[in-house]
Amino acid sequence: MSEIQRVTVIGSGTMGHGIAQVAAMAGWRVTLNDVSDELISRGIDQIKSNLDAGVERGKVEADLRDATLARLRGDADLAAAARDADLVVEAIPEKLDLKRQIFAILSQHARADALLATNTSSLSVTRIAEGCQAPERVCGMHFFNPVHILTLCEVIRAEATSDDTLDRATAAARAMGKTPIVVTDSPGFASSRLGVALGLEAMRMVEE
Repeated sequence: MSEIQRVTVIGSGTMGHGIAQVAAMAGWRVTLNDVSDELISRGIDQIKSNLDAGVERGKVEADLRDATLARLRGDADLAAAARDADLVVEAIPEKLDLKRQIFAILSQHARADALLATNTSSLSVTRIAEGCQAPERVCGMHFFNPVHILTLCEVIRAEATSDDTLDRATAAARAMGKTPIVVTDSPGFASSRLGVALGLEAMRMVEE
């Protein structure tokens, strides 16, 4: 049984609202944060659209859609949004300085026992975690787009990530219906490096 009850997702774009959706579908109360109420509303509207489409295709029960939407709220105040969360997932644009700023804010306002994760697909989780006063509780949780459909989640161990943080993140991913794979913090993690390797192999075969 997951210890998670409240989740905050920072960033309401393609990845952020997708993560918020699967977290709410897992039964958790979810706060979606972004720089404006307008962006948050767009993210929640997209979640509703995803769920409505799922109901139409017979993939999602209407009761689950309604319950999922009832668990969602928005808050443009990052400090307030993160204050009561058990898990905070950052899903903002791939800019290292900006992500480090977010984690510095989380150091001040998130609970001391909160699990802190970044959804980065390419940046060093170790470098991102340097913005946090307690880097041992930071890890990567790299979801794949569309989040509500694809099941893989890379759980990334940074240099300072503790075993407890890694275990909690892996359990959280499973609770969201994902298949977690634990990888080390290296360029491209597992999936991107595999994609490059496959691409190079394909080019080699064409040349032959």
